[in-house]
Amino acid sequence: MFALRGLAISLSVFVTVYCALSLIVSLTWRKVYFRFRHQQVRYLADAVFALRMLPLAAAFFVTIVLAVPSFLWLEPRTIEEPIGGLSLSLGLAGLVVLALGAANALQSLFRASQSLSVWTTDAELIDTVAPFPVLRTAGAAPPMTAIGIIRPRILFSRAAEFLLNANEFQSALNHEIAHLRRRDNLKKLLLRFVLFPGMREVEVAWLEATEMAADDAAVSNIGEALDLAAALIKLCRLGTMGSSAELIISLVHSPLSLVNERVERLIHWSGPRPCAQRNFQPYALGLGLALLATVGFNYTQLLMGVHVATEWLVR
Repeated sequence: MFALRGLAISLSVFVTVYCALSLIVSLTWRKVYFRFRHQQVRYLADAVFALRMLPLAAAFFVTIVLAVPSFLWLEPRTIEEPIGGLSLSLGLAGLVVLALGAANALQSLFRASQSLSVWTTDAELIDTVAPFPVLRTAGAAPPMTAIGIIRPRILFSRAAEFLLNANEFQSALNHEIAHLRRRDNLKKLLLRFVLFPGMREVEVAWLEATEMAADDAAVSNIGEALDLAAALIKLCRLGTMGSSAELIISLVHSPLSLVNERVERLIHWSGPRPCAQRNFQPYALGLGLALLATVGFNYTQLLMGVHVATEWLVR
């Protein structure tokens, strides 16, 4: 009974923190978006992704670092008290949230694996200077795409090879390399795990920002920008992928409106914005260290406070 009560309280704390922060994010994410939109687009993509993952990270942190230790340390093991109805209901809700997220992520992995097994049949490894393996595919494979999380690779079709000249091909390849270096496929998988109503717009904003971030990383002058724009226009004629490729980053796997916006942006490419050179990673690291130090110095008091706050869940 003690272990079951502890599990119910832990899941209750998790789902409460997760849902509360998810609701706050869904209502406030646009402010963060507009705050970062004048920075380099890769910072915008990182900020939107971090904001989307914040509820899950905070819920796990509060549950594992505070709720579980406070229960194990302060809850009497000799007292047999029933599990409260609220605690049981919230615990089941937390279990459902985790189960649905895991099922959604596993389903996405399965669909992606099925697509890749078809696309990579008879694929040829070609010799390039790219830091990742590059394979030429045939059949119904997408024109150019970055695949894999543990073993990242880049696929391109014979149709893409036929349509693109050497410079356009290299610019498109650089775009996919940028996605792999930013681990965008892993990020897409994590987004499948964090289910919550009303978050679709946040995820679309991240997708748009990360595509533009890969465009920026792929070009360094106006000539390369025009080559990438030409590659986008040509490959769009070959069509885009369906929902079965939802964990795969493709050069043209995005709405046509976004492709048009990217092409327009590349045609008017003028280099990184002068105000975009600011690096926010040291600030994020400093904030994280400050939070850990605060928790560490006040850990005992925090455990007691969390225990008092969760006591009414078991009654």
